[in-house]
Amino acid sequence: MKTVDLIVPCYNESEVLSMFYEEVCSVAQKCSDYGFKFIFINDGSSDSTLEIIGKLAQKDKRVKYISFSRNFGKEAAMLAGMSYSSGDYVGIIDADLQHSPELLIDMIKAVDIEGYDVAAARRVDRQGESKLKSALSRRFYRVISKLSDVEIQDGAQDFRVMTRKVVKAILSMPEYNRFSKGIFTWVGFKTKWFEHENRERAAGNTKWSIAKLFKYAIDGIIGFSTTPLKISFMTGVVFSTLGTLYAVYIIIDTIINGPDVAGYPSIICLIVLMSGLILTSLGIVGEYIAKIYMEVKRRPLFLVDTTNIDKRD
Repeated sequence: MKTVDLIVPCYNESEVLSMFYEEVCSVAQKCSDYGFKFIFINDGSSDSTLEIIGKLAQKDKRVKYISFSRNFGKEAAMLAGMSYSSGDYVGIIDADLQHSPELLIDMIKAVDIEGYDVAAARRVDRQGESKLKSALSRRFYRVISKLSDVEIQDGAQDFRVMTRKVVKAILSMPEYNRFSKGIFTWVGFKTKWFEHENRERAAGNTKWSIAKLFKYAIDGIIGFSTTPLKISFMTGVVFSTLGTLYAVYIIIDTIINGPDVAGYPSIICLIVLMSGLILTSLGIVGEYIAKIYMEVKRRPLFLVDTTNIDKRD
C-alpha cells in the first residue's frame, strides 16, 4: 500500500481543526487504497491548537504533530513537514478549509496513476477577498513572472500533492529566505494544475494582512530575481548620462553668456529627484545585502518544541 503524508500548517486554528479533521478523514476513507498520515505543524499558536491536535493524536494513530518553540511562519512549517515526512506522496493543505480536501482525491490520482510528479491547485476566483487585495495579488504574479527566471502560475497555491523525488529536490534547497511558490516552480517536474474555486474560511480570521502579503511579495521578487539590481544600475547609467550632458550644456552656456543665477528651482528639483533615486537604489541593494546577511548566519529555519514523530521510522 502506497502512503500519503498530508502536511497541515496551523497557526491559531483551534476553531476549525475538528471540522478539518472530519473532512480529511472522509477523503482518506474514499482513498482506501492508500495509507494516510496527517502531519499537523503547530506554528507557535497561542490558542488551544496544540491541545486539540494532541487529543486527535491520542485517538487516531495517523495523526502526527510537530510543535514549534515559537511562530516561525508558514514557509518554515511546510519545510518542517516535508523534512519529517516519509510517505510515497506528500501533500500540503491549509487547515482553514479554504483548500477543499475533496480535491485531494483527483490530485493523488494524478501523481499515482496519470504519471505526474506534482498535482497543484490554482485559484481561479477571489470571492470573499477585498478588491484591493485581489488586484495586488494579480499584479504580483504578473510582475514576478516577468522579473524572474521562473513563471509562476497566476493564482498558484501551496495546496498540492508531490512525489517523493520532488520533495527531495525541494529539501535540497537549504536557503534561509524561502519563497515556496518560487521554489515549487524552480525545481520543475511534470505538473498538473487543478483549477480551484475559493472557499470561505470555515471559522476564524485570516492571518494574512496586506502588509504581510506585501512583505511576502518583496521576499519572492528578491529571492528569485536580480532584475531590481539591474534596473537600479540602468537607472543610474541613464541619469548619470543626462547629468553629464546637462553639465556640458551649463559649461558651454556659461562660457558664451556668462554666469546666470536663474534656474534655482530646477536645480532643487533635480537634487531632490537624484537624492530619491540614490536612496531607492541603496534600499534595493540593502534588501539583497540583508538577505545575504541572514543566509550566512545559518540559523535554523525552525526549532521543534515537541513532536510525536520518530524520524527513524
